[in-house]
Amino acid sequence: MTDAKHTYIIGEIGQNHNGSVDVAKLLIELMAMPVKEDLFGLKLPGMDAVKLTKRDLNQELSKEQMASPYSGRNAFGPTYGEHRAALELNDEEHFEAYKCAKSYGLDFVETLCAPACTSMLKLFTPDRLKVASRDLTNLPLLEVLAETQIPIILSTGMASQRELDNALAVIEKHHSQISILHCVSQYPTQPKNVNLNTIRFLKEHYGKYNIGYSDHTIGISAPVAAVAMGAEIIEKHITLDRRMRGTDQAGSLGPEGVMRMVRDIRITDMSLGEEDIFICEDTASARKKLERSIATKVALKAGEKIQEEHLMMLSPGDGYQWADKHLLIGAEVLEDISENEVIYPKNIKK
Repeated sequence: MTDAKHTYIIGEIGQNHNGSVDVAKLLIELMAMPVKEDLFGLKLPGMDAVKLTKRDLNQELSKEQMASPYSGRNAFGPTYGEHRAALELNDEEHFEAYKCAKSYGLDFVETLCAPACTSMLKLFTPDRLKVASRDLTNLPLLEVLAETQIPIILSTGMASQRELDNALAVIEKHHSQISILHCVSQYPTQPKNVNLNTIRFLKEHYGKYNIGYSDHTIGISAPVAAVAMGAEIIEKHITLDRRMRGTDQAGSLGPEGVMRMVRDIRITDMSLGEEDIFICEDTASARKKLERSIATKVALKAGEKIQEEHLMMLSPGDGYQWADKHLLIGAEVLEDISENEVIYPKNIKK
């Protein structure tokens, strides 16, 4: 048997910390929690990484967009610029979140949305950098990120194949530590638009990279199915409470949802196995009890020659299979065998 697969699961905080590093730390603590259920006495691994996002508002939106009025339940400021500013953590707060993740043994992934955001790299080095779907065509940003030599994850939520190829060409001038995540930039993503078969396409045409799936659907069925289709990385938004303020909260997984998703992905990891057909050792007892063997349809006397019309199939499955009936037909019975009994080698003279 092959070793069990281990899907790399990223819990995306994004802006669900609502501008509070303390909330970010609580979310990291949630991600570090072990899966509650044991499976056949096995402890299931939890999440692998946490992801935060850093923006530079000077390189984010046009002046008109920044100044546009912004209102509603999810607004954190009267203009869109003030709203965005309220949701940002500074470099030092990102460093605090990084240290918190490391204290729990989690990897730390950063989405850096502008070249100036690399200022935080003076404080710490993330395990991976993430390029958001909207920045896949931001080739100047990709150049800066690739120059750091930190492994990069690309999301394809808004990309054509040509745009993906252009992004890869820029990064590969500096390194080839690249992962590609199938993604659909619809929040939440409707099932008709998920198109998980893109994972197979990416694995066929971009197989030298790690291929995964960044999920924006409601629930956990899509990421679990993506793992079964070969995704090696899963990214999913998480929150402390889906009723919290914030545009991403309702489409994220709360604590129970996180536990269910991680549990089901780990079960899927163990369930995939290898591309072969074989008898599992752990089914031996069930096979012996339930499978059928050649048995007597009528009572047979010692010295009698067995004919096919004497035979039928009964459990248990520890005797002759029907495919081996030629070993029995014409054989002499050594001792009386009553009807409805399995025939064993000891019962016949070969």
